[in-house]
Amino acid sequence: MNQFAERLKSARVMAGLSLQDLAEKLQNQVTRQALHKYEKGEFMPDSKMIGLLCDALGVRQDYFYRKNVVELGEIEFRKYTRYSAKEKNSLIEKTRDVLSRYLELEEILNIDSRFRLSFKETPIRSNEQVEDVAIKLRTDWKLGTAPIFNLIELLEDHNIKVIEVESDDGVDGLSAWANHGQVPVIVLNNNKLKSLDRKRFTALHELAHLLMNFEGLTEKQKEKYCHYFAAAMLLPRETIKKEVGESRSKLLLPELGAIKKQYGISMQAIAYRLKDLGIISEAYFKQFMFFISQSGFKIEEPYPYEGQEKSRRFHQLLFRALGEELISMSKAASLNNQKLAEFRSEHLMVA
Repeated sequence: MNQFAERLKSARVMAGLSLQDLAEKLQNQVTRQALHKYEKGEFMPDSKMIGLLCDALGVRQDYFYRKNVVELGEIEFRKYTRYSAKEKNSLIEKTRDVLSRYLELEEILNIDSRFRLSFKETPIRSNEQVEDVAIKLRTDWKLGTAPIFNLIELLEDHNIKVIEVESDDGVDGLSAWANHGQVPVIVLNNNKLKSLDRKRFTALHELAHLLMNFEGLTEKQKEKYCHYFAAAMLLPRETIKKEVGESRSKLLLPELGAIKKQYGISMQAIAYRLKDLGIISEAYFKQFMFFISQSGFKIEEPYPYEGQEKSRRFHQLLFRALGEELISMSKAASLNNQKLAEFRSEHLMVA
């Protein structure tokens, strides 16, 4: 009963509903007070009411009986001040739900998914230190100085869980360590990240929050160094100097567009990178950014990046477990958060 109570509250919070909202969604077939007692573990609803709760909350019945094995540490919310408590809590519960199913699947397959780095973190106090972290990580992951293809899959291949959500709130992404610092988690809001280059940059920005020691810094300083890290990962110093030269007095949009298409980084981020590395002057950088703004390119730039930014790891593991008969089709549907008939239809499964 206590587990049901906890999971019911999680499902309600995940749906962004108050107790009164849920009662009204159930057309007042149950009162707010009765729902409160369910969540307190004082009463257990009957099977009919559980079915109604599932429909109202968009979960399967087994959701209520599955232990949530995920504990999230301190969460780094971007654009924190634009978040209401309801929005924050909803996104946290969505993250816990997806991550719980992901970790359960890895446990079924006996996969060691611990995150490891070959170098130790040091307190960050300069751009040069951030640059060094980016170089070490690229070396650790054997990336050299080449463009990164499908960054999201790369992160997942290195045991960083990337969870994509569709949310109408003001956040681009967030990051946290789960289960006592063992599992790094990045959450990306696809409703806000309309372009692939922005999605890539945000994912690396959140990675910086996870990897680097920002103790003693202000929020503004943290954000600055996270931006710097993302640009350094996408466009290494050695690479950008080879592409544009050691010093420039003028930039052309087609040139930056070509770099953007190859490396998956926005033209504005490229300009910031050139300014930070001293390739263009501060004065010219401001002039260029004014031109970008006046041209209407601040939000939607020309020369779109046309790569792939999607991880298929979870589904690959899911069908591996199904193919090895480690799970039933019903369990596979549950892990994929689908009804059995829906799962069969979507994936052309037969009994």
